[in-house]
Amino acid sequence: MGAFELGTDGPSALVVGVDGSESSLRAAAYALGLARRQRARLFAVYVRREPGAFLTFGGTAVQALVEAQGEVESELLEMLDQQAREWGVDARLVVRPGDPLRVLGEVATEVKASGIIVGASAGLGRRLAGSVAIRLVRTAKWPVTVVP
Repeated sequence: MGAFELGTDGPSALVVGVDGSESSLRAAAYALGLARRQRARLFAVYVRREPGAFLTFGGTAVQALVEAQGEVESELLEMLDQQAREWGVDARLVVRPGDPLRVLGEVATEVKASGIIVGASAGLGRRLAGSVAIRLVRTAKWPVTVVP
């Protein structure tokens, strides 16, 4: 067993999934507090749905959904920047298209995250089909914290 090294006993990087929902914002607040206390870097991950996912909708609807995602992204970036400055946390927003489970795992691997934090799903459909939180708990290689 290796020797204990003072100052290396906490997480160095955390990943939090954000999508603008109330539960994801609570998860982000929890993650910011944890990152501040542990002096860890925080990577807030916003997963955009790829335009191909909206092909069943008309062109105007697709454009509206893409614009809505852009607005959410801008709001998340503004909130994260403000809170990170106030709390003295090294935090950045990572935006990628794809499946939330896959993207959260990719980012966690890239940054060598010590854990992933997500908000609990409130929708009935997600509870029946399996939320990102449940899927992460079942398959992730990192500790997963689900914030209610």
